[in-house]
Order: sequence, then structure tokens, then C-alpha cells
Amino acid sequence: MVAGPWYHGEWQRPRGDSLGAIPFGGHPTSLEFRENIEAPFFAFYLHGRGAKPAWQATTFQSGSNAWRTYDTWPPKAAHATNLYLHANGTLSFDAPKGGYREYVSDPANPVPYRQRPISPTYPAGDWRTWEVADQRFVDHRPDVLSFVSAPLDHDVTVTGPLAAELFASTSGTDADFIVKLIDVYPDSVQPNAWDAEAGPAPGEFARSLNGYQLPIAMEVRRGRYLASYEHPAPLAANTPIKWTVPLRDHDHVFLKGHRLMVQVQSTWFPLIDRNPQKFVPSIYRATAADYVRATQRVFCTAAMPSHIVLPIVP
Repeated sequence: MVAGPWYHGEWQRPRGDSLGAIPFGGHPTSLEFRENIEAPFFAFYLHGRGAKPAWQATTFQSGSNAWRTYDTWPPKAAHATNLYLHANGTLSFDAPKGGYREYVSDPANPVPYRQRPISPTYPAGDWRTWEVADQRFVDHRPDVLSFVSAPLDHDVTVTGPLAAELFASTSGTDADFIVKLIDVYPDSVQPNAWDAEAGPAPGEFARSLNGYQLPIAMEVRRGRYLASYEHPAPLAANTPIKWTVPLRDHDHVFLKGHRLMVQVQSTWFPLIDRNPQKFVPSIYRATAADYVRATQRVFCTAAMPSHIVLPIVP
């Protein structure tokens, strides 16, 4: 398995040394993949030249901006560690002591999945790079909860499958919960100046990343399918339940001085269709009257400790 830091098909582009505003430390990752990984692989399996690859997985590790190889995936050294959401809006590895946070989700005013105005998907504009777009455009919406850690005093490496374990309730009978794990850059990554007449300086990439909120993992879970995908069922209103939100596999280093952020919301439009938040047999046949506002609560107690599971490598 090979995982590179690309949009769909970028491995065949000339360089692949950045994605959107995110630079890869001078690595032409697409070229490196073709020359150092793909060509030797096919040379061995098609022509019997060279050595058989000894690794099971090769990834370009974001954050550290380095290629890594692993004998097994996920690597055995990764240790599942809980990062807890707290009722005061913070994140830490300490268990929560109590409380909850809430917001009102309104299908008539959904959270967009990229910053407005949203450009046409094709021909490709920011569609190719929206998954690394700065999330500050929704950070202060009243229907988005943000939980932020203190600045890290050391690098934190996460390699393998991530997941969110939310304990949450809704005042409706159906709901979506979207979870984002975000790498928050320091406010002064690099003090490069930008001369308006001369254009961006050579280090302008770094300047544009001051305070940047880089999404590392994002996913949605729909309430009607919590118990079964084959047999959707309504939720019990105002009743906390456990929501497991798989966040897929990643290989990323949160660097010293950066902060971790988790955002929780209930709409992600139009990437995800609007949930009426009132259970109906088929959302495709929902009427305008079926779409209702709902109060969503995320619990941060000892008995209901909402958290992110991070596969941390020492």
C-alpha cells in the first residue's frame, strides 16, 4: 500500500510538491513516488530486476514531510490514546470531569463544506484542494463546536486508524454528527512580508499558514443508521447515546508549538445531503415541513467521555 499527499490522480503530475496552500518541504512527491516506489515495484514484479519490496506500507507523512515505510499496517508501535473533549472547549489527554456543550442545528442554514462563494466543481478550481482548506471560515459559527488543545510541548505522531467516540443527544429523532480533527498552526509560522507590488515572497507559503487550521481527518455519521444500515430507525429525543465516527487511516505529525482542534457540527452542505432531523422513512421523500431545527448536545463527563482515539507512535 502506498499513500501520498495528493488529490485524485496527482501522483502522475510533474511534481506534487504542495497541495493547496500546504507545501511539502521541497519534496516533489509525485516524481519521488514514480521514480523511487512505482518504477522499482514494477521492475521487480514485471521484469525480475532488483529486490522485492520489504515493506507492507509506504506513506508520505504529513507534518514531518518525510516518506515512511512500515513492515505492517497499522504499525505495531502505534498505541491507541484518547484525546478528550471538555465542556470548557478545551482538548487534553486528561479525562473530563463533567458538563456538556450544545448548539442548534438548522437545516435551513447548513454549514458549508467549503468557503463561500463555492466555485464550480468542474473545471477543477478549489474542488481539488478543499480537504486541506483552512477551517477558520466556520470556526466561529454558532452551530459548530470547536475544542482546542494547549500548544504542544513536543511532536505528536499519529499513524494508523483514527476514530471519534462521541456521547451526544439530539432534540430531534434523526441527526448527523460531523467530526473534524484539525492541526492548528502557530500564529507566526514565519514572518515573511508580502510586497503588494512585487507579489508573494519566496516564503509566502509559510506566511499564509499563520494560524492555519489544517483538517487532518473529517467524517460524518448519520443517526438513523447507528444500529443498522439495513434497517434505519429513529433516535430517542434528548437521550444521550454513543456515536462512533470512523476517521480512516492517517500518518501525520502534529509539530511542537501547534495545537490540536476538534470541530463538531451537524450539517456539511452540499457534500452531505441535509438531514431533516425528524425521522422519515425516506429522506428522498421528505417534505419542507419535515426539516426542523434541533438542539444537539455533546457530553464531556466521566460516564460519557467524548473523545478522539489517536494511534500515537512514541
